[in-house]
Amino acid sequence: MTARVLIVDDVPTNVRLLEARLTAEYFEVLTANSGPQALAICAENDVDIILLDVMMPDMDGFEVCRRLKANPKTHHVPVLMITALDQPSDRVRGLEVGADDFLTKPVDDMQLMARVKSLVRLKGLTDELRARAMTGQQIAIEDALRAMDNISASGGSLLLIDSDVRHAERIRAQLASEHKVDILTAPADAVFQVSGSRYELALVSMALGEFDPLRVCSQIRTVDHTRGLPIILIAEEADKPKVLRALDLGINDFISRPVERNELLARVRTQIRRHRYAMELRESVNSTMALAVTDDLTGLYNRRYFDRHLNVMLGKAQNQERDLALMILDIDHFKAVNDNYGHDIGDAVLREFSARLKRNVRGVDLACRFGGEEFVVLMPDTDVASAEMVAERVRHAIAERPFEVGLQRPLSVTVSVGVSLNEDAVDTPETLIKRADVALYRAKREGRNKVVLDAA
Repeated sequence: MTARVLIVDDVPTNVRLLEARLTAEYFEVLTANSGPQALAICAENDVDIILLDVMMPDMDGFEVCRRLKANPKTHHVPVLMITALDQPSDRVRGLEVGADDFLTKPVDDMQLMARVKSLVRLKGLTDELRARAMTGQQIAIEDALRAMDNISASGGSLLLIDSDVRHAERIRAQLASEHKVDILTAPADAVFQVSGSRYELALVSMALGEFDPLRVCSQIRTVDHTRGLPIILIAEEADKPKVLRALDLGINDFISRPVERNELLARVRTQIRRHRYAMELRESVNSTMALAVTDDLTGLYNRRYFDRHLNVMLGKAQNQERDLALMILDIDHFKAVNDNYGHDIGDAVLREFSARLKRNVRGVDLACRFGGEEFVVLMPDTDVASAEMVAERVRHAIAERPFEVGLQRPLSVTVSVGVSLNEDAVDTPETLIKRADVALYRAKREGRNKVVLDAA
């Protein structure tokens, strides 16, 4: 994972220390020694995350954060506030002006890296949604961004998972003034509980007896409609190694015991507001996308949309030196399906194939119908190992269970897949597609139902 990080601190020693830590992890680092300089840098550069000191002369970190979040250009950039202040009221104030997280000096290296990676991952997802919106008829994404200010963070539906009833009731009492909180004391029932309700946030205690809290979190994420559900861990000091692992796996936030009420409310508000904003942004993208860029039969984006979006994403990947992968999928022996069973059955196969494809790619991946029985998936920030893993997951999902398409007997379907990766600055959309296509035909020649990676 790589990203462009802006460090804002008026103490040169602090800047050099953070810069060394982040550079060692292959982040690109920009620095500013004042609030106005930081705002100027953000106006001229695309920044992925800002590490912001609070105590600075002339303009403190709270004011800098407020201005960043009020600007549509920088509203979505994560801000990690770093300060010597350790009062809960200071953390609450930081969160309320829009900070995405808060670390206290001296900064623990593992906590710093886990927080940075978690927020960069969130920024990547937001960027992908914004790019999709702009690709679809240059949608006015600024309207959706301004709507963020009007999104309420109260009245949330929360699930609290804690095997200790006394602890759970205390947390519920702290949140009851603003949110409805359901308590689950049997962690084994977490998947069943989230499947039957529409929660906006899950709070998971790290003290679940024989149950692994991270396993509980991963199980929640296996349910389709809760894949993006924000999760906050409630942890003891001794849980820090596991919490860091959780943040690296994509858990959204944590709070330490003893839980301070105002900090808990602020962190819950932040996650609910962010969740509602993401849902609204997705809805905006979906509802305003013209029919001209979607495929009527499968509901996937069509070739026209894909061509435009690939051009944008490849340029971005090359400018920022990021990974980008592309896979082309072709349903094996599809002509025989149409010839033997008719086009109605062929259309049913295409619809079921598309549904399985969408279920087995990631949220940031873009799946499109390329034409006929060919499909493409664009995978930003994806290296060769991750691309192969996604491709194999899709291939297995197609072949593992026959298609129920209205015949007396289910129809066995397989797919061949070719994968290519952005390799250097001279790549073009055409060369990327060509290499994936060559890999696809190699998969066909080698027996079908196979994934082949471009070896160029």
